[in-house]
Amino acid sequence: MALYLVRHGTTEWSLNGRHTSHTDLPLLPEGEEAAKVLASRLQDWEYAAVLTSPRQRALRTAELAGFPDAVVTNDLVEWDYGDYEGITTDEIHRTDPGWSLWTGKTPGGEPAA
Repeated sequence: MALYLVRHGTTEWSLNGRHTSHTDLPLLPEGEEAAKVLASRLQDWEYAAVLTSPRQRALRTAELAGFPDAVVTNDLVEWDYGDYEGITTDEIHRTDPGWSLWTGKTPGGEPAA
């Protein structure tokens, strides 16, 4: 038995390193192409379950990768970046130099614990 994890295709924010959680961005054309290529790599396997986040970037990736009926679950939404939504780590470090997703507190966001 194997577990496969697939990250959504490229969005505008993932391309430029912005933290994304609640903002529901679409895939860029290159993200759609990557998902289509992935379909050929995944088509010959049988899966007990295929799950996806409800975000359009994840839903579209699943669809283009050959799984239009993937089960949507909120358990797969991305990290809640709170006040750091839409900005890069470099921008965060200008005002919070010691910040780390794993060790710091994210204002208005999800704690590491």
